[in-house]
Amino acid sequence: MVNLLSLLFAASQFETEFHVSGLAPLCDQLVVLSYVKEVSEKTEREYCARPRLDIIQPLPETCEEISSDALTVRGFQENECRDYHLEYSEGESLFYIVSPRDVVVAKERDQDDHIDWLLEKKKYEEALMAAEISQKNIKRHKILDIGLAYVNHLVEKGEYDVAARKCQKILGKNAALWEYEVYKFKEIGQLKAISPYLPRGDPVLKPLIYEMILHEFLESDYEGFATLIREWPGDLYNNSVMVQAVRDHLKKDSQNRTLLKTLAELYTYDKNYGNALEIYLTLRHKDVFQLIHKHNLFSSIKDKIVLLMDFDSEKAVDMLLDNEDKISYLHKLFKRDHHKGQAYHEKQISLYAEYDRPNLLPFLRDSIHCPLEKVSHRRPGHTLQVTELSLLALEICQQRNFVEETVYLLSRMGNSRSALKMIMEELHDVDKAIEFAKEQDDGELWEDLILYSIDKPPFITGLLNNIGTHVDPILLIHRIKEGMEIPNLRDSLVKILQDYNLQVSLLSWTTEPTE
Repeated sequence: MVNLLSLLFAASQFETEFHVSGLAPLCDQLVVLSYVKEVSEKTEREYCARPRLDIIQPLPETCEEISSDALTVRGFQENECRDYHLEYSEGESLFYIVSPRDVVVAKERDQDDHIDWLLEKKKYEEALMAAEISQKNIKRHKILDIGLAYVNHLVEKGEYDVAARKCQKILGKNAALWEYEVYKFKEIGQLKAISPYLPRGDPVLKPLIYEMILHEFLESDYEGFATLIREWPGDLYNNSVMVQAVRDHLKKDSQNRTLLKTLAELYTYDKNYGNALEIYLTLRHKDVFQLIHKHNLFSSIKDKIVLLMDFDSEKAVDMLLDNEDKISYLHKLFKRDHHKGQAYHEKQISLYAEYDRPNLLPFLRDSIHCPLEKVSHRRPGHTLQVTELSLLALEICQQRNFVEETVYLLSRMGNSRSALKMIMEELHDVDKAIEFAKEQDDGELWEDLILYSIDKPPFITGLLNNIGTHVDPILLIHRIKEGMEIPNLRDSLVKILQDYNLQVSLLSWTTEPTE
């Protein structure tokens, strides 16, 4: 039966499963000389084992073994508990184990001894910590060796992720050791485990190392491969090698979106933006707009605007509008297809007015879309529907005093009299006013034109030269004040008579009976 001995040390009390031959203090710990008996497996009889020298840390209700060493003394097989004694030299940390035939001197272990014991017990993490704390005092151990032993121990236990994570601290900036460990992980089929912890800057490993891991993922995990390509700097590996590898896989799975997007990212790293852009457009991927902005690819999308509009018209137009010097793209789009981007014609009007006035009037003439509700304006004999697009355009043109554009819009909106007045008062162009009146073919306009021109001799001359075929020139002549000097009046009257004679001749010819 095992003897139990209660030990009292300060405020601690605990029991042991061995006989105690001697006690000595060691700081706040106890040095215990233990007499041990063991049972033979063959005979099942007790026999005397070698005595032990233990260091114990007392706790309130138990204790913790700090170290334990079996002592080799002569005749231990015949010794009893009372045959051993423990003496100590206070202040020197020397302990004397006295037996009938031997005296053994023990001294406190140094850190190297402590690390030996920890390694023997496979307490690698504690050994590594002890070495780091006492790195100036240890002589027989190296932190790196302990760390490598720790990694190997974790790998042997199958704790691959923990082992790989520990490599970050243990291997540090030693590129050669990193590469060696990567190959070890490859041998056991665990390249994926070490991939998240591989250095990406200082140090940088050989490109082959990174390529080896990328190939591992490419063969079995497309998503993992895509993540590494996205997270790893493009200069860690040979980009062309990985591009070819992805293209080879696409031959077997040509529609795989993960591979296509990753290939686009590889092209981007390689500054092959054209191919990247083609893939993003094919995938209709939202990153296409970021790619264009980030790398200023506006010159590369001249022939792709329609594709961008089909994909996301709002983002496409906003992108172009945010780049004022890229207005020509919207212009080309409009020229190619008047229906594309019709919801953004309001913005386009503002941009033409600000940066490209020569194209504003042609745009207004060609734009037929009505993005908002319609409003009816009436004049005798006409009903015209005016869009809010026209109202907005009119406001912009009036604010900027764009006369020709304003005239066109007023006419389009059915306000021809205001348009004519603007031609006469702003442009002072009688020929344009007459041409406008001819186009409208409206008696009221001719009356307005005559009233406006009656006190302006140059306008009267213009009217006399052109009015004959549209309005009775007598209406104009009767209103001319006596004594007003009209430039080239004689020539104008001759022309009126010639036009009149011509009309009479034509009339008589058309009415002459045939035989």
